[in-house]
Amino acid sequence: MKQLFTLLISFAFFITTLSAQSYFKGWHLGNIDSNHVYGANVEKAYAEILKNKTPKKKVIVAVIDSGIDTTHEDLKSVIWTNKKEIPGNGLDDDKNGYIDDVHGWNFLGGKDGKNVGKDSYEGARIYYKLKKVYGTNNFDEKSLSASQLEEFKLYKRVEAQLESQAKEASMYVMILKDIVVKIPTADSLLKVNLSKATYTGDELQDYKTTDPVLAKARATMLGLFQQTRQMDNTNTSLIADLLQFYESEKSKVDALEKEPPHYRDDVVKDNYDDPTDKFYGNNDVMGTDASHGTHVAGIIGAVRNNQKGIDGVANNVEIMPIRAVPDGDEHDKDIANAIRYAVNNGAWVINMSFGKSFSPEKKWVDEAVKYAESKGVLLVHAAGNDAKNIDEEDNFPSRKSSIGTESYFSNWITIGASGASENEVAANFSNFGKKEVNVFAPGVKIYSTIPGGNTYGEKDGTSMAAPLVSGIAALLLSYYPELTPQQIIQIIESSSKTVDNLVVKPGSENEKLTLKELSITGGIVDAYNSLKLAATTKGERKISAPAPAAKKKK
Repeated sequence: MKQLFTLLISFAFFITTLSAQSYFKGWHLGNIDSNHVYGANVEKAYAEILKNKTPKKKVIVAVIDSGIDTTHEDLKSVIWTNKKEIPGNGLDDDKNGYIDDVHGWNFLGGKDGKNVGKDSYEGARIYYKLKKVYGTNNFDEKSLSASQLEEFKLYKRVEAQLESQAKEASMYVMILKDIVVKIPTADSLLKVNLSKATYTGDELQDYKTTDPVLAKARATMLGLFQQTRQMDNTNTSLIADLLQFYESEKSKVDALEKEPPHYRDDVVKDNYDDPTDKFYGNNDVMGTDASHGTHVAGIIGAVRNNQKGIDGVANNVEIMPIRAVPDGDEHDKDIANAIRYAVNNGAWVINMSFGKSFSPEKKWVDEAVKYAESKGVLLVHAAGNDAKNIDEEDNFPSRKSSIGTESYFSNWITIGASGASENEVAANFSNFGKKEVNVFAPGVKIYSTIPGGNTYGEKDGTSMAAPLVSGIAALLLSYYPELTPQQIIQIIESSSKTVDNLVVKPGSENEKLTLKELSITGGIVDAYNSLKLAATTKGERKISAPAPAAKKKK
């Protein structure tokens, strides 16, 4: 979301460049030869390789995210259903510890049905926790123990980052403040005169008026649609994104001045410090704002060839919604339990389009990742949207293990975002890393499902690139279920389409590097090549399915 409004504010040149390029709906499924775009070559794979092939297995892909609109016309038939659970009877029929988890689980909910929407940033949570100890001058740094010194250094790192973020965020708040005030009034006037509660940018562009007040309202809203490149989106969705972004940046400005509320604790009411306290939350998998998760789910598995919206990558898939990502930074405990829930309930692929700069309970997450690794489950993670080198700067969760002797998890793949043209092979906002980012995938101006039942729109981000790879992984597993996560990763890496020409380094205006200097493979995912390679690979999967569900804690 940040890059959406960063474009609105800062990157006028970037917007102009994009508008001149051929970003068509579904470009990410095309290829450079047929469509003249750096897509993932999905449509050619279906047309030539899969045309007369029958999938062997329906693959469950867990989407750990903000929530999913399970009623969407392009998703409702592919949403995972827990067949062992009887809907609405208030009982844990399958004895997995979660009552009425018919379509997944919400780790951001309370037993009373309430949900966490907004939350704080991890840096702010750490800062105020440690400030009580190290925020005074009443101690001698030299007298600190080794563990205390480590905590003190963390406190200073967090403090420095909060100061830097507050400085950057203050610019966004200052510029957007006037827009945020004007938009609701303009929108209200237009809804009355259009006689509809929701409208798209395209519909607004066709609306003509001679009334100067309405003309001004039209110009205000149309400017927001156009400059964020969201003409297909609805007014309600776009305004919600704008207000959410504004409040998010405002909270960064406030972070150094006041301790954030305990959003999660007040709703969930578990014992957060006890990692064995796992059976909390509720079954509301849509939650308070399912825009991000719904978009991600559509990229993976929106129903193909139904003449609606967009075609997903995978054609024989079930999407398992797991809500664990609020508007703010996710909590490590929720992510760890979300991973375990996915594994225990049959997912073979887990999409994780989220991230943060600090992970105080990383060990809990890593133990869950290790568990997934032992059960043959692939984890696909978005690299992040800060245009930073994650070889050098932290981005969590990460495939670098904090437990055992292994340095990296073998079932983990990290995805950077790419664009359609040669000028934007590496998306301007994408994180990168020669050691940490495995491969790039389309993540700019991606058209997919958004909440509303029959609504679609475009979003940018590595959050959109990761589910494309999750979709390819599910596609491979549905036709070749004997492949292991490690083989899937190797196939995706080895079959990626290498880009030899120089590309603009993310975050810079004209510094150029090769894609090989920005990732392990130096390539963009290619579904066609992946399927060809999978057909010649002898599968090594030794287990037929993930482990049975965990027993409920007494």
